[in-house]
Amino acid sequence: MDLLVLGGTRFLGRHLVAAALERGHRVTLFNRGKSNPGLFPEVEELRGERGGDLSALQGQNWDAVIDTSGYLPREVRASAELLVDSVGHYTFVSSISVYESFVRTGMDEDAPVLAPPDPEPEGLDWDLYGALKAGCEREAEAAMPGRVLVVRPGMIVGPHDYTDRFPYWRHRVAEGEEVLAPGDPEQQVQLIDARDLAGWMLRMTEEGRTGVYNATGPEYRLTMRGMLEEIRAATGSDARFVWASEEFLLEAGVKPWEEMPLWVPRAMAGILSVNVGLAVRAGLVFRSLGETVRDVPGPDAGSSEVEIEAGISRGREEELLRGWRGSSL
Repeated sequence: MDLLVLGGTRFLGRHLVAAALERGHRVTLFNRGKSNPGLFPEVEELRGERGGDLSALQGQNWDAVIDTSGYLPREVRASAELLVDSVGHYTFVSSISVYESFVRTGMDEDAPVLAPPDPEPEGLDWDLYGALKAGCEREAEAAMPGRVLVVRPGMIVGPHDYTDRFPYWRHRVAEGEEVLAPGDPEQQVQLIDARDLAGWMLRMTEEGRTGVYNATGPEYRLTMRGMLEEIRAATGSDARFVWASEEFLLEAGVKPWEEMPLWVPRAMAGILSVNVGLAVRAGLVFRSLGETVRDVPGPDAGSSEVEIEAGISRGREEELLRGWRGSSL
């Protein structure tokens, strides 16, 4: 298969390209050349801007395109319209953030989505991320009706994760001692290894599948307690988890997701409990969480110099632990 990848050199994109090459596909990349240039020397690279010069995409044909870098509806519209006669199939990487509300758990692909922002911002506004992705989905389907696969991942984890959200927990638990753990230990969390997501998307693209799929995991109900305990087991850590209540953390000003990755208040629990049954029935499978943990750098693997920007500092954590003990007396 002749495959065009928009992006392709960061995190999910690089795993996707690696999987495509392993499966014998001919891959062409289109990007700015700013992130990991030359990462795949055997791959043709076209240079351009999603919001500007797309001329490098003209005059060529591919069997399919996978868009890993579409964030603004007008840019997705421009690329999709330009490629309408050059590719047979368009896979767009969206997000479960498109859903209108996360109060309800277990939402499937038919749940209401956000309306695209009007007017559309000049650049990516993270406060409008979900609405922008919803707009991108619409533009891709409008340009290539019946030829689009929309994939809505949740939290993506694994090697080369530059977000530091899952690496925060992997690193912190591996360090051991008392670890501040957030909220209800039995609250569900969802995540997917980028390699599992990339391999599945590639197979779906090969088969010409269309439609919308939630694509997070695992296939069983993973809890925050279960995730932290699996990290502890995989790293051989002596970490002791101290569970602080949601009310205490919010009162202390702890920012869900930002300072405590993969934790959200109960009112937002739906973002970590979407229904992935459709993707599982379409062949999405998951490696063990322990394997993912072992493949992410951490202090126990000789990577003590890894700097983790997400999460809270040790000083802030110790302050919160003291405050929680005091409130529990």
